[in-house]
Amino acid sequence: QKENTALDNDTVGTYRQPAAYRLQREMQTEEHFQAYFERKLSSTFRGALQIPRENRQLQCSFSWGRFRKITLKMFPVLNWLFSYRFREWFLRDLHAGLSVGMFQIPQGLLGVWLTRLPLPNINGFLSAFCCSMTYVIFGTSHHISVGSFSILNVVVTNILKSLNVNQTLSSNGSLDNFSDPAFMKDYMEALTLTASITLLTGIIQLLLGCFCLGFVTTYVPKTLIDAYLTAAALHVIVSQFTFIFDVMLDFYKGPLDIFYNLFHFFLALPKANATSILLFLLSMVAQRLNTSIMITYKHSPIAFPMELLLIITVTIISNRIHLHAESSSAVISMIPQRFLPPTPLDLSNLSKIILHAFSLAIVSYFLLVFVGERYASLHNYNIASNQELIAVGLCNICSSFFKSFVVSCAISGTVIQEKTGGRTQLAAAIGASMMLVIALKLGHFFQMIPNGILAAIVVFNVLPFLEKFLDIPILWRRDKYHFVIWLVTFAAVLCLGLDVGLAIAMGFTFFIITIRSHRMKMVVLGQIPNMNIYRSLSVYRAAREIEGIKIFQCCSSISFANMNHFKTYLLHKMDVKAVPLDESEMRALISLNLSDTAVERKDLKCSCVCDPPLPPPRIPYTEKLVKRCHADSDSSSSSVNLVHWSKYGDKLSSRTLLVGAADAQRASPGFNTGCRTEKNEDEGRGACLSPGSAIDNSSVQLDRLEQPMYSPRLVHTIILDFSMVQFVDLIGSELLRQIIHMFHNIGITVLIAGCHSSVIADFEKNDFFDSCVTKEMFFLTLHDAVLAALDKHQKPDELEPTAEEFAEEPLAEQQKVEYLA
Repeated sequence: QKENTALDNDTVGTYRQPAAYRLQREMQTEEHFQAYFERKLSSTFRGALQIPRENRQLQCSFSWGRFRKITLKMFPVLNWLFSYRFREWFLRDLHAGLSVGMFQIPQGLLGVWLTRLPLPNINGFLSAFCCSMTYVIFGTSHHISVGSFSILNVVVTNILKSLNVNQTLSSNGSLDNFSDPAFMKDYMEALTLTASITLLTGIIQLLLGCFCLGFVTTYVPKTLIDAYLTAAALHVIVSQFTFIFDVMLDFYKGPLDIFYNLFHFFLALPKANATSILLFLLSMVAQRLNTSIMITYKHSPIAFPMELLLIITVTIISNRIHLHAESSSAVISMIPQRFLPPTPLDLSNLSKIILHAFSLAIVSYFLLVFVGERYASLHNYNIASNQELIAVGLCNICSSFFKSFVVSCAISGTVIQEKTGGRTQLAAAIGASMMLVIALKLGHFFQMIPNGILAAIVVFNVLPFLEKFLDIPILWRRDKYHFVIWLVTFAAVLCLGLDVGLAIAMGFTFFIITIRSHRMKMVVLGQIPNMNIYRSLSVYRAAREIEGIKIFQCCSSISFANMNHFKTYLLHKMDVKAVPLDESEMRALISLNLSDTAVERKDLKCSCVCDPPLPPPRIPYTEKLVKRCHADSDSSSSSVNLVHWSKYGDKLSSRTLLVGAADAQRASPGFNTGCRTEKNEDEGRGACLSPGSAIDNSSVQLDRLEQPMYSPRLVHTIILDFSMVQFVDLIGSELLRQIIHMFHNIGITVLIAGCHSSVIADFEKNDFFDSCVTKEMFFLTLHDAVLAALDKHQKPDELEPTAEEFAEEPLAEQQKVEYLA
């Protein structure tokens, strides 16, 4: 018995009744609420900015807190340097730095093959070192590895080709004689123009960062980032075919360039080097097996440094055994190994290269930010997009001093740094330092590494970006808009390149965002019986319309783009249509809005031209509403709400009784309430509640005597729920005011509920209010507006309740929650 009692107690505790509350307050309009609670008027609402007299003097003060905040913002390296966990992070950063630094040495030697513009090794490695250290100081990402990007190098090469600059390296891989003065002149001209493009790119990025234009990336969805990086990864893989097949081809740059290059690579397959392909495949297999090897340090998994082991092993083997595969040694041995100092900027072709420099600046920045955002989300930290713009701009300015190419995020190096356990930019600093020392002292050993090995490392580390193809079915199920953004971005970047494709993807994304934000969504609301809660009639079966009241909820902001849809939906639901006013009606409206002296009808009026012109008359509306003509549709009902209204204690009260259809027909033959039957549940969602059901007052009893029945009244009030409206622009407020006037002209009152204070301010600035449209029509809550509509349109034959009627109330009705106006 005790166990049963305990079980009953648990059951009662599990199914406890929800807490109820009793609310009693006056009905609040916006005008009454602002006046009673003393609304503060902002300077943006009315008039100019008012500056107190005591604050008019210029004051200069110094704050250590603000100075520290500005310093940390300008030099993000201090954020992680002061909080560095040496015991936990140093070995991880050292491991990642060694892997990245060792990979950057042979990677820097491969730029000759893609750009056809040999750069002395000392210039290339000094440029890479300075760019890495610059980003360590000014960058905010913890995993970005800055370096040259193969696609951007090809773009620079095509710019030089368009300017008729002679190429240094021919298609067969041989070099001309550097001792020829004419050749050296063209060679230095090409390097100077490359440095000019890089410097101009960095200056553009730095200026954009100073003007805080990096905020544009906040409007870029993750879907666009994933699609862009996926297409960029395919471009990188195709660019490595030169090293995989050991075939030198001229890269085509333009629309559909990736397919053009693929076609020519397939045509050149008979000339491919089998040894290079075999080394590439063996390296891919070794790295694939490396995924099953994992090192655990401080309870965190770290990838085995297969890239580091592979480069060291192949370097030793290639220096001992001659591998019949192409390497960078043949080209580098003929390049003058002396430092080329910075030269003045070449401004002769400024008008021709500035657009290319701007395109490179945008692509370089967005590529770096997109990769940074990807790893920042994986490791739960944030990057400052504007600071990244400044950082990459400074990196490109440093690169131009060494006549190097435009730098951005080195995707392969970033992937290696992240998967080998790098936690901060200390890994990039260690890698850059080790790269510079080893390259200058032992760089000739790495010149013998076959290009296919390095291509395998690059290709394998960009393959994770291709895994985003698996997100396409998920996007289709979750959000069709993002699915379309993904496809458009991927197709545009793949077919039209990183620059044009990015512009198309950004434009299309902004178009989709605009469409979604301004797409009008309207919902017809009904009241949940005996509650002050209103829900959509199409979603909740219990929701019922209140007789004589139509409630519309606007689920988006109102602007010129969607105002016509708002008007069309409203007129359709009210079963009316708008007809333009004729000429006589327009003249009558204009005459009502003129001054008293202008009301008199005069065909001729003389006035002094010195007088200021009168403002044009304000026409409240230019259309009138008429009933739609359509076929009659008789509706039957199995139940009807009989309502009795009363005044008790100066409070609006009502009670409702649901009577069967047969009883209703006996009470009033042929009476049709317009309410739906319960047999048809879908139509039943729009069933009408009596006006009094908006307020459940236990102090009133239904008059059970036979009531005189009357025909149902039409809609007398429209309530617009603006609780989800964020703003209303000038055109939207003007059309809304005309709609209110048109409905007022046919005897229908329009009330607005739940309007935010910022929307009220927009109405005030747009001169929305007049003698007809006042703040008395604005209510704090939707229930306040319903109570006001019922109070205004109650029946004149209502009777006061008696004490005997109160005594006959059922006990269950007395326990219901009471809502009083």
